Amino acid sequence: MEIHDHFSRRSFLALFAAAPLWATLAANKHIPIGLELYSVRNDLKKDLMGALRGVAKIGYECVEFYAPYYDWTLDYAKQVRKELDTLGVHCYSTHNSLQSFTSDGIGKAIELNQALGAHYVVLAHPGEVKDIDGWKGIAETLNKANQRMVSHGLHAGYHNHELEWKPAEGQQPIELLAANTEKNIMLQLDVGTCLETGNDPVAWVEKNPGRIRSMHCKDWSPEKQYRVLLGEGVTPWKKLFAAAESAGGIEYYLIEQEGSDYSEMETAERCLAAYRKLHD
Repeated sequence: MEIHDHFSRRSFLALFAAAPLWATLAANKHIPIGLELYSVRNDLKKDLMGALRGVAKIGYECVEFYAPYYDWTLDYAKQVRKELDTLGVHCYSTHNSLQSFTSDGIGKAIELNQALGAHYVVLAHPGEVKDIDGWKGIAETLNKANQRMVSHGLHAGYHNHELEWKPAEGQQPIELLAANTEKNIMLQLDVGTCLETGNDPVAWVEKNPGRIRSMHCKDWSPEKQYRVLLGEGVTPWKKLFAAAESAGGIEYYLIEQEGSDYSEMETAERCLAAYRKLHD
């Protein structure tokens, strides 16, 4: 499939491909709950389609594929989309390396994400960034990629880890990125890393209205770090959900778990049950 940069009729129609999610939210205020598939990475490596069926059976409404998806062929991405459609599960976003935001790699990222029905191409790690000028360069990379993605019905996003919260030359990189990127670029909040670095996720959401369109619901505690299950850490979930839905512009939540005392699928199931108790 050839990617054209001009705004064609096909590109115009692609802008409306994302509408069902927003229309659903506007109509009934339902926020889909999904799973970042890194949470079941070993099952995914063994049998991707089987893992998707397992995730759907647990009750997840959407999924987010992480960076290895970029190695797929377009035909395989279409097969995955067919399976997702059969299961009634959506893919609203993917996690990506910097390659997906370069002139050489963005075309493939657009193709794959269109095939999956995604809305956001999320930069999951900026690579090595040495100073503030480097972070300004990342912001510019996001802006340029977003301008191209928009004409194909997609938007860029940025996912934080610990790095972005740690001051560089007296400034938090996450603050710089928020201030220097276009407002339609999603700031995907990783809750656990925000907490680990001593920052307040509720305050961050309220400071960036309309930009926290998805959130990785990953808990954290001083004792068990990221192995704590959702709801067993120090996150003020009810306040955070309220902020996300009143100010943050949240469109969907994603549970992420880096590991626990249980199997990957059981962990995903336990976290979903906890989410429902905390959110409802």
